[in-house]
Amino acid sequence: MIDEADYMNKESVQPALRNLMEDYSQTVRFILTCNYPHKIIAPIHSRCQGFHITKTDHTEFTARVATVLVTEGVEFDLDVLDSYVKATYPDLRKCLNLVQPNSQSGTLMPPAAADKSMRDWKLECVDLFKRGQTRQARALMCQSSSPEEAEDVFRWMYDNLDLWGSTPESQDQAIVVIRNGLVNHNSVADVEINLSATLIELTQIQ
Repeated sequence: MIDEADYMNKESVQPALRNLMEDYSQTVRFILTCNYPHKIIAPIHSRCQGFHITKTDHTEFTARVATVLVTEGVEFDLDVLDSYVKATYPDLRKCLNLVQPNSQSGTLMPPAAADKSMRDWKLECVDLFKRGQTRQARALMCQSSSPEEAEDVFRWMYDNLDLWGSTPESQDQAIVVIRNGLVNHNSVADVEINLSATLIELTQIQ
């Protein structure tokens, strides 16, 4: 069982695994999990049976967290819950782990009221974007995210299109901006500047 196989080096480790799978195919079954199948080389794909696990949509995700809160007798405001969902989707476990320490009083507290040790920078960013403090949110995101997280950050932008526009047209525009930022990420000299520029474009969408 190889978890997060997409993080294995495509130039050295994955070709070696391909040979290993070939040598022991009669006696060993290999199970690989990954978040980004396109990062797995074609020879390994051809030796595996693929299974795609579809993530839950925002509505189901929010409903599940709300069900847990109701079951535990925790009162919550939908807008506060939405902030946690936007920061953690589609990672349900992470959402519940962040909600738990902030609901010990019997009421789900806003992200800004959370203990710093239990906070996630995306929570604070969502809160800042909702309050219209886009410059502060942009600065926090650029400072807190590492270059290695870039693809996850762009995916987070895409998963939360309603932060950038309230109409289908503005959200379509946001998708194009996010795509351009992701494409540029692989060619720019400074990834922070590219991320900052992408966020500026997103917050200027009308």
